[in-house]
Amino acid sequence: MSYFRPASLTWWAGVLAVLTGAAIMVMPDSFALTEMGRLLAMFAGSADASPAALVYLGLGLIGIRAKLERTYAGRPE
Repeated sequence: MSYFRPASLTWWAGVLAVLTGAAIMVMPDSFALTEMGRLLAMFAGSADASPAALVYLGLGLIGIRAKLERTYAGRPE
Protein backbone atom coordinates (compact mmCIF):
# COMPACT_ATOMS: atom_id res chain seq x y z
CA MET A 1 0.00 0.00 0.00
CA SER A 2 2.28 2.75 -1.20
CA TYR A 3 -0.49 5.37 -1.18
CA PHE A 4 -1.28 5.11 2.54
CA ARG A 5 1.47 7.08 4.33
CA PRO A 6 0.09 8.88 7.39
CA ALA A 7 3.59 10.06 8.36
CA SER A 8 3.77 12.23 5.22
CA LEU A 9 2.61 15.85 5.30
CA THR A 10 1.84 15.70 1.59
CA TRP A 11 -0.45 12.75 2.22
CA TRP A 12 -2.30 14.67 4.94
CA ALA A 13 -2.64 17.73 2.69
CA GLY A 14 -4.15 15.51 0.00
CA VAL A 15 -6.55 13.88 2.45
CA LEU A 16 -7.60 17.31 3.77
CA ALA A 17 -8.29 18.54 0.23
CA VAL A 18 -10.33 15.42 -0.64
CA LEU A 19 -12.35 15.60 2.58
CA THR A 20 -13.00 19.32 2.18
CA GLY A 21 -14.17 18.85 -1.41
CA ALA A 22 -16.45 15.99 -0.39
CA ALA A 23 -17.85 17.98 2.55
CA ILE A 24 -18.60 20.96 0.31
CA MET A 25 -20.51 18.63 -2.04
CA VAL A 26 -22.64 17.42 0.88
CA MET A 27 -23.10 20.83 2.56
CA PRO A 28 -22.72 23.49 -0.16
CA ASP A 29 -24.12 26.32 1.98
CA SER A 30 -21.52 26.02 4.74
CA PHE A 31 -19.53 29.26 4.82
CA ALA A 32 -16.66 27.80 6.84
CA LEU A 33 -16.13 24.88 4.45
CA THR A 34 -16.29 27.16 1.44
CA GLU A 35 -13.66 29.47 2.90
CA MET A 36 -11.45 26.52 3.85
CA GLY A 37 -11.75 25.25 0.28
CA ARG A 38 -10.70 28.63 -1.07
CA LEU A 39 -7.71 28.65 1.29
CA LEU A 40 -6.62 25.17 0.20
CA ALA A 41 -6.97 26.10 -3.46
CA MET A 42 -5.00 29.30 -2.89
CA PHE A 43 -2.15 27.37 -1.22
CA ALA A 44 -2.09 24.99 -4.17
CA GLY A 45 -1.86 27.92 -6.62
CA SER A 46 -5.29 27.39 -8.13
CA ALA A 47 -8.10 29.86 -8.61
CA ASP A 48 -10.72 27.11 -8.77
CA ALA A 49 -12.08 26.07 -5.36
CA SER A 50 -14.93 23.91 -6.63
CA PRO A 51 -15.50 20.60 -4.84
CA ALA A 52 -14.37 18.60 -7.87
CA ALA A 53 -11.16 20.62 -8.15
CA LEU A 54 -10.40 20.07 -4.45
CA VAL A 55 -10.91 16.31 -4.74
CA TYR A 56 -8.74 16.24 -7.87
CA LEU A 57 -6.06 18.30 -6.10
CA GLY A 58 -6.04 15.96 -3.12
CA LEU A 59 -5.80 12.81 -5.20
CA GLY A 60 -3.04 14.43 -7.23
CA LEU A 61 -1.04 15.26 -4.11
CA ILE A 62 -1.32 11.71 -2.82
CA GLY A 63 -0.37 10.27 -6.21
CA ILE A 64 2.59 12.60 -6.78
CA ARG A 65 3.99 11.83 -3.35
CA ALA A 66 3.77 8.09 -4.02
CA LYS A 67 5.36 8.48 -7.47
CA LEU A 68 8.27 10.55 -6.14
CA GLU A 69 8.85 8.04 -3.37
CA ARG A 70 8.97 5.16 -5.86
CA THR A 71 11.21 7.08 -8.26
CA TYR A 72 13.81 8.25 -5.76
CA ALA A 73 13.75 5.29 -3.36
CA GLY A 74 17.21 3.89 -2.72
CA ARG A 75 19.09 6.75 -4.36
CA PRO A 76 21.74 8.51 -2.29
CA GLU A 77 21.05 12.17 -1.67
